[in-house]
Amino acid sequence: MVSDMTDAKEDLHRYLRLGRDAMVWKLDGLSEYDIRRPLTPTGTNLLGLLKHNASVGLGYFGETFGRPSDIPLPWYAEDKMNDNLDMFAEEHESKEFILDFWDKAWAHADATIEELPLDAEGQVAWWPPERGPVTLHMILVHVATEVHRHAGHADIVRELIDGTAGLRAEVDNMPTGDRSWWDDYRLRLQAIAEGVR
Repeated sequence: MVSDMTDAKEDLHRYLRLGRDAMVWKLDGLSEYDIRRPLTPTGTNLLGLLKHNASVGLGYFGETFGRPSDIPLPWYAEDKMNDNLDMFAEEHESKEFILDFWDKAWAHADATIEELPLDAEGQVAWWPPERGPVTLHMILVHVATEVHRHAGHADIVRELIDGTAGLRAEVDNMPTGDRSWWDDYRLRLQAIAEGVR
């Protein structure tokens, strides 16, 4: 049972970190090409998911609580907003560049989370005015949810690249089975789908 708000904040922060760790793991062992490959009709790619989530974390745990950073976000410039630049790495933005940005952005976010109480008030400038007033608690829930949503996207994209799937390296949270078992499983699901057409 949660005994106080400190425990609740620690729980929320832990879940946020778990989602972030899962996303970074999805890059392990892949080439620059594979981490940039758009594998859905909307261009979803691994490096772009990290860039987007770091940008989101920096905004929500920075400016929202009057704690801006000196980390530049040129992809959010007014003249760039329709280019979707936070969802992919441009040619000059290497894996190392994005991971460095990721580390700095989340360090800034973590400092905000650690320093403020859950009931700290903030203002999300890019939300409608009636929804703009928030608390750290609300933003922790919002961002942890968004990070885990994108970690799911990253899981699917990674599986499309090389078949690697699961929660994280040390605990994949997947049924044990070799390639043959998974092939049979997929065929079984396909047969069920065909049977209900």
